Amino acid sequence: MSKANITVGETEKTKQDWLRFYVVFNNVPYKAGLETGWGFSCLIEGLDKTVLFDLGGNGDVLLSNMQQLGLDAEAVDAVVLSHIHSDHTGGLGAFLAHNPDVTVYMPESFPASFQREVKYFRAMIETVSGPCPLMDGVFSTGEMGQAIKEQALIVETREGLIVITGCAHPNVAEMAEQAKSYRGKNIYLLMGGFHLSSKSDDEIRAIIKHLKVLGVKKVAPSHCTGDNAIRMFRDEWKNDFIEGGLGAIIEVPR
Repeated sequence: MSKANITVGETEKTKQDWLRFYVVFNNVPYKAGLETGWGFSCLIEGLDKTVLFDLGGNGDVLLSNMQQLGLDAEAVDAVVLSHIHSDHTGGLGAFLAHNPDVTVYMPESFPASFQREVKYFRAMIETVSGPCPLMDGVFSTGEMGQAIKEQALIVETREGLIVITGCAHPNVAEMAEQAKSYRGKNIYLLMGGFHLSSKSDDEIRAIIKHLKVLGVKKVAPSHCTGDNAIRMFRDEWKNDFIEGGLGAIIEVPR
């Protein structure tokens, strides 16, 4: 298990004391026995509601990976979609066929045709434009970017903010800055896809510098970050680098 933080001396912890972030869909491997696929999905346990952020590109693979990790799809209360691309929304139909009793939070810019498909399963829809609360302790950065509108998820913890990006098309450092500015708290962990696979070393170093200035404590890059950028983040954050590939389970005090 990849743990973001364990309090020194604490030997007993209840499920309610800790948040658990399960990476359930990813093209970056980590835990053996799970099926990789291009895309990203992360399930969050320990909040008042169980949240699934993005659904990867294949619903059958998503549900199988969740089952392998001992996670019940029917226990999910809310789905948050980062952006419209199919490697983050492709698993939605199969998931809703299995569990339609959820609220789906999506950027306001999502096409009406997509919303109709969600309503077909009788799931509830909430659209997001600007920064806003989604539920107790969970927030959205609001839609960011121009050509590709995207929201990041913000979870508040005792340690600081957990910020999860799907692909970070609008620039991962700018999304982190938006999250910190909106909530007025430091970022403890930034995780997800950072969209740096096509960037030069200089461009990646500029992103790293920006995130360091923001005070981002820990990072868990994966998906579209790119092998070279992941290596550079690992070298820079050292012991504060967290493995974020498929099957990683990151624990943070609630």
